[in-house]
Amino acid sequence: MTDGAAGTSRTESSTARLQCLEVWGGNRRVNHAVEVPGLIGWIHSDPIEAAGRGGDVYYLSVCSKGILSRFALADVSGHGESSSKIAKLLRQLILKYIDTWDQSELMRELNDSLGSRTKAQEFATALLFAYFQPTRELVFTNAGHPPALWYHSASATWDWLEPATPFARLIEGLPLGLIPGTDYVQVAVRLNWNDVVILYTDGITEAVNKDGDMLGSDGLLAMVRNLPVESPAFMAGHLAAAVQNFRGTTARDDDQSFLILRQLEA
Repeated sequence: MTDGAAGTSRTESSTARLQCLEVWGGNRRVNHAVEVPGLIGWIHSDPIEAAGRGGDVYYLSVCSKGILSRFALADVSGHGESSSKIAKLLRQLILKYIDTWDQSELMRELNDSLGSRTKAQEFATALLFAYFQPTRELVFTNAGHPPALWYHSASATWDWLEPATPFARLIEGLPLGLIPGTDYVQVAVRLNWNDVVILYTDGITEAVNKDGDMLGSDGLLAMVRNLPVESPAFMAGHLAAAVQNFRGTTARDDDQSFLILRQLEA
């Protein structure tokens, strides 16, 4: 598969030499279901340019015989060639560490690579996750990206999945906290049955209505509290419609992407 196309492929990790299922893409409009062991979800990406080329990049992979999954959402400044280069870099690094539970080395190399090639008008934010299906543990690292939303099914409440979350947990053998040489923090939480995580790009929170008001983080949180949580497909349709209703006739000036993932019941 070439960068800029959405779909699935099988590739072999150069380090672990395990067959991995990938779903990845960028610079293209996409709206479809995804599934990895333990999670079902939905990817929505809507670039602003008529040709369908945008700066948002998504990635999902499953390795280790379905035990370990990794997913990411990134927002690249600019469009076209610059976003394609960083999309390829992100994919190459994820593939390099595809079967590694610890994301420290991946983030250090991503940090170094972006720092060595980034120009003032060319940069990226990214939110990366590793999911361990047997224990429902989720390790995440945020590289300057808007924080993910987390629906707690037990209490039917929404909050933010941030490094300061009170639900952070220690995992034996996995270094958590600040990653040396970067400003990134690696954090772990455990998902409960039917919990939902939503990753999104700032094209959503920075949506502006006809009065010039920005949706913002608080507006998005209020919006998702009214979403049906029965399935990612319904959530995706309602979320896209709610953002569009907020915007009204105001033209978009940024790409709009989100990834919804729901923890399956046992």
